[in-house]
Amino acid sequence: MQIEDALAPYAARAANSRGRLHAEEPSAARGEFQRDRDRVIHCTAFRRLEYKTQVFVNHEGDLFRTRLTHSIEVAQLARSIARRLNLNEDLVEAISLAHDLGHTPFGHAGQDALNECMREFGGFEHNLQSLRVVDVLEERYGAFDGLNLTFETREGVLKHCAENVARTLGDVGERFLDHTQPSLEAQLANLADEIAYNNHDVDDGLRSGLITLDQLKEIPLFRRYFDQAERLYPAASERRRINETVRRIINALVLDLVTQSEANIAAAAPGSIDDVRHAPPLIAYSETAHQESLALKRFLRDQLYQHYLVQRMSAKGRRIIRELFESFMDDARLLPPQYQAKAEADRARAVADYISGMTDRYAMREHRRLFTVEET
Repeated sequence: MQIEDALAPYAARAANSRGRLHAEEPSAARGEFQRDRDRVIHCTAFRRLEYKTQVFVNHEGDLFRTRLTHSIEVAQLARSIARRLNLNEDLVEAISLAHDLGHTPFGHAGQDALNECMREFGGFEHNLQSLRVVDVLEERYGAFDGLNLTFETREGVLKHCAENVARTLGDVGERFLDHTQPSLEAQLANLADEIAYNNHDVDDGLRSGLITLDQLKEIPLFRRYFDQAERLYPAASERRRINETVRRIINALVLDLVTQSEANIAAAAPGSIDDVRHAPPLIAYSETAHQESLALKRFLRDQLYQHYLVQRMSAKGRRIIRELFESFMDDARLLPPQYQAKAEADRARAVADYISGMTDRYAMREHRRLFTVEET
């Protein structure tokens, strides 16, 4: 257990937590944020992340990242940075592991399709769905729905939210109405997410052959560290040089984030987590690193995410989502029994909950069951 007395004065402390939605007796062996992390790891939605896509649909190859491996990478980065900044490692890990629990199958294409289907019923957004998973949808405890996580973990899971929706979320939505900031741990998890997905998408994009080294060498951030790896290891294979480049980019961004964040914290001089909430965002890159990271992100958007082969698979995913949604909305009897009961109160939301919880391969299998007549 992390010794909270040794944390920075502005770090989140389980002893000062704003608590859980449902009161529980404290654990004799674990801190409250440790319990949150453990509940996330053992929940059904977390296991499903193994078969949910990042960029490449799960069945396309064994080496590509999934939502599960991505979440683990985010947690590792965030925890390392939290230790350097003397923040609460248990909290930042819990947030990192929970942040993608509400993602649909087929990545952002699936989310866009489900949001379009839900347009007349309140819309769909994976960030809000992650909160819904931990607050409502998980069914592991007899005394309450959801995982009953602490306010601080839930606050970190809800990275962004429209004001009209925030008004319906109680205490966790307040900061979007009064325009305050979340904890430094939540801010950190958000940027660790960005570092992780940008760099592993570079790696996966190169493995897939959809982007090339020559293209990436046009990006200053990549070129600088690839040249460094080539100079230090001229006899190494191309794959080793790529691995060296990616890890050096991650290291450079992490060090920049730490250095700039330390400077921001020193300038703001927060004395408590309440001071953090009323300060501007303090976890940040330097302007140079921010611009270089942005250039890499734009490259990936234009050259990888918009690649015609990725778009073909995304189009298939969107069609599967739309057709599943239309079928279940047309006839709720096609839903599994537990969702039929929920559909009596709110059919659209029950259908969205069911579809968003699917893995890539389960969605494809469910689509075949509904639309394919197989000969025996």
